[in-house]
Amino acid sequence: MSPSESAQLDQLALGEPDEFDFRTLRQMARLYDAIDPVPSGLVERIQFGITLDALHAEIAELQRSGDLTGVRAEELTEARTVTFTSSSSSTMVTITPMSAERARIDGWVAPGGGVTVQARTSEGVTTTVADGDGRFVFDDLPRGLVQFTVRPPQGVPHPPVLTPPIEI
Repeated sequence: MSPSESAQLDQLALGEPDEFDFRTLRQMARLYDAIDPVPSGLVERIQFGITLDALHAEIAELQRSGDLTGVRAEELTEARTVTFTSSSSSTMVTITPMSAERARIDGWVAPGGGVTVQARTSEGVTTTVADGDGRFVFDDLPRGLVQFTVRPPQGVPHPPVLTPPIEI
């Protein structure tokens, strides 16, 4: 490549994109959409997982999961159990499908007296308070992604615990 051709390429690289550049980028986008599309629901899962709570929360780990295969099936299945742990607490939830669209969550958190538990779903946030034994219930949640936030009682200087989203 001659010095003048190199200088022309440098000039093109430094210039503003033109219609040819945008047309080429649109063609590349169509090509990638055809051969390697974004997985269905990926954007929604990312948006669901990114919250302000996550910036100031302790993140729990999924420790044990009953077989969740079929939890999203159209027919009702038996209850499934999922356990989350963090350095400050342990949370276990049992998922009982009520219909193809709705589920009940029975949960236990330790230590649990008076903690606030939030379930974030596609319908918004539902809040309850665990009893003295750490038991809590969400009677009617939509099937799909759910993420739990466990907040300590008032006056306890500990950040909330955020679970990874799970499919119910």
